[in-house]
Amino acid sequence: MAETKREIERKYEATDETRLPDLTRAPGVSAVLDKGVDELDAVYYDTTDLRLAADSLTLRRRTGGGDAGWHLKLPVAPGVRDEIRAPLADTLPEPLAELLRSRTLGADLVPTVRLLSSRDVRHLVDDRGTLLAEVSVDTVLAERLGGSGGATASWKEIEVELAEGADPDLLDAVEKRLRKAGVRPSTAPSKLARALEETTSREAPGKAARTGPKGAPDKAAREKSRPAGQRAPAEDTAGARVLAYVREQIEAIVRYDPAVRRDLPDSVHKMRVATRRLRSAFKTYRKVLDRTVTDPIGDELTWLAGELGVARDQEVLAAHLADRLDALSDTLLLGPVRARLQIWDASLGTEARRAVLAALDSDRHLELLRALHALLADPPLRKAAHRDASVLAKAVHKDYDRLAGRVGRALPLEPGPERDLAMHEARKAAKRARYAAEAATPALGKPARRMAKRLKAVQSVLGDHQDSVVARETLRTLAIQAHAAGESAFTWGLLYGREEALGAAREREFPQVWERASAPGIRAAVTS
Repeated sequence: MAETKREIERKYEATDETRLPDLTRAPGVSAVLDKGVDELDAVYYDTTDLRLAADSLTLRRRTGGGDAGWHLKLPVAPGVRDEIRAPLADTLPEPLAELLRSRTLGADLVPTVRLLSSRDVRHLVDDRGTLLAEVSVDTVLAERLGGSGGATASWKEIEVELAEGADPDLLDAVEKRLRKAGVRPSTAPSKLARALEETTSREAPGKAARTGPKGAPDKAAREKSRPAGQRAPAEDTAGARVLAYVREQIEAIVRYDPAVRRDLPDSVHKMRVATRRLRSAFKTYRKVLDRTVTDPIGDELTWLAGELGVARDQEVLAAHLADRLDALSDTLLLGPVRARLQIWDASLGTEARRAVLAALDSDRHLELLRALHALLADPPLRKAAHRDASVLAKAVHKDYDRLAGRVGRALPLEPGPERDLAMHEARKAAKRARYAAEAATPALGKPARRMAKRLKAVQSVLGDHQDSVVARETLRTLAIQAHAAGESAFTWGLLYGREEALGAAREREFPQVWERASAPGIRAAVTS
């Protein structure tokens, strides 16, 4: 079973002459305890084209010290990583392999670097003996493995790692003492990064062209081989702007894949939003990207968003109904309403979670990730990609007009199922128009940003209305189940009425919100 540890550390350069200063002068540090020397032997794994290193991930199999085993480190913030550990084994444990799937895309992981470290360890403790941080002076020998095998490098460095629960300000205090002693921060973010940099040998003349995943030529080689009219768009063109946005969403999908697998807070929502934004960009900017390529990918994004949506919608609805129950006085809670809600949520939530993991583990998802990777490697650009931002403005106008048409159909309808559906369709159009404006904002500036803000308000009101519709359907189901079990359905009926009132309030609010979004000048100001 894998376990996770939040690693917060800083690295510093050192030489044979470097001596640690008196760190008891750092506030809160009462003693520095010598814990001896550990001999560590770590082999780092990556794909042959170093995809993990490119995303600042490290995977190693290490022996020696007190934490021998497989270690996967995922970046969280500068100087902060989540270290996921699995027991020592001859082959990579499956739980770690799954977390790497969105990066490896099924490619083999092979030994890349071997690091032999002699680690001189000291513990910084407070006046009660509580561990505050671990300071180590590491003497490192790196050996490049695989195709560049044989190259070596050696260095010395200091690591300061914060203990769990310790005040992060301690790192600043320790760094102050180190700097006064002439010690400077390392320029390398990790030992592996330094090893790769210092052991990378120049390619021999006549060596085969560099390759990317699955043996495809790398970006520079592909670009050189393209006909002039098909080469990457120049900076500030419509194509460059759209590709930057597309890349951002694809990177988010790849990044949140392991987060969803780890069940991190809000990860399903963020991954789902990225899939929706990307799919929306494909539809909005069809003048820039060839739809014969993007439409099939868009269909797969629709599938993925749907799989993620089951889990996300369940999560949101359960929290919403729990909040509604919490807002009621005890006198209005008739019957085992909380227990029934918990049973309903546990049953559907578990199934939704299982379905999401099955989707991420599927060949279909893997093929989608490969298609997204291929799209970035070889963008299906159309002629309009090489034009200016006016292409983006026209696309935003088109989506805005599409929204206006749907709003025009929804507003005259009487309250009821038909209007609920029409408002839901308007909500989806508002979301697409908002995403279009947000994607174009770097090129079109403040007017596009203002439009996106107004459309977000429209989407929010329509989203609240749709949430009310969905909540009422669930409350009706819970009431029926309660009645069938001989329980009172009063509380469920009460909540149903309140949701109905909320939906009606949003319907009344909607015309005013749309009036602001459709004010004269909002659309017209979005130009190149």
